[in-house]
Amino acid sequence: MASVSIEKLIEKMDLVNITPEVDVSSIKIHQPDINRPALQLAGYFEHYEETRPQIIGFVEYSYMENMPQEQKMEVYPKVLTDKTPCVIFCRDLEPDEDFKRIAIQNNVPIFVTGKSTSAFMAEIIRWLNVKLAPCISVHGVLVDVYGEGVLITGESGIGKSEAALELIKRGHRLVSDDVVEIRKVSDETLIGSAPDITRHFIELRGIGIIDVKTLFGVSSVMDTTNINLVIRLEDWDKEKKYDRLGLEESYTEYLGNKVVCHNIPIRPGRNLAIICESAAVNYRQKKMGYNAAQELYQRVQNNLSKGRDEDDE
Repeated sequence: MASVSIEKLIEKMDLVNITPEVDVSSIKIHQPDINRPALQLAGYFEHYEETRPQIIGFVEYSYMENMPQEQKMEVYPKVLTDKTPCVIFCRDLEPDEDFKRIAIQNNVPIFVTGKSTSAFMAEIIRWLNVKLAPCISVHGVLVDVYGEGVLITGESGIGKSEAALELIKRGHRLVSDDVVEIRKVSDETLIGSAPDITRHFIELRGIGIIDVKTLFGVSSVMDTTNINLVIRLEDWDKEKKYDRLGLEESYTEYLGNKVVCHNIPIRPGRNLAIICESAAVNYRQKKMGYNAAQELYQRVQNNLSKGRDEDDE
């Protein structure tokens, strides 16, 4: 099961730990969601999501301040269980001593952030969704071309890295070479990134390893991008019929999400970088409502209709 450590959460969200007595090194989060324990503080524990990070906003804090001592002693231990990964107070609010004492007893760290509750919730949910999303690794090259994430796949040695290098020289940005980690962050969105060990490197047969960030500058690389388009490179087969119009889209599937896919035949003299650029621009154009293949088809249909009308006259 995917998990993210509390230490990474502290670093990413810039949290202040007010319970240094609690050892956070072994605590991990396994769910990409949070809980605001307003109902639990009022005594309702029927559907308490105790394994999620607990977020305390101004409403919960105000209620806690007015709780009788007997109610605190009854409710706090149920909120702060040994399964609770952490409690985060927003708006620089801090808990009372009873809450803090019980949290330390049950090994539940308490953090404080100065951000507003709604803004912090949106940020932590988005981050957890990315970190804990289902993930697979595929063989290919991921490049950001005109803002579209283009995943170039194909057999080893077919020219994926060379195409990526030419795209980088033309001003586009490398995300990953050789191995691409794909995460499903929603039913519509796939995020691609590079493994830490190979980030910003490209392997070119006959030359070796190239550090793209060092050679071409920080503007030539990025850490993650959405995967919008797949270009599958394959050897040219003169017996095979290739799509020459593009009236119907082809798709490939990763983690249950469909992605537009183009099968590009390779032969000497074809400029892969320009083909990838054109595919990315054409994809953007379709998203904006213009389909060149449909436009050509409509012109042909109109021309045929015009010809028939002239024959009838």
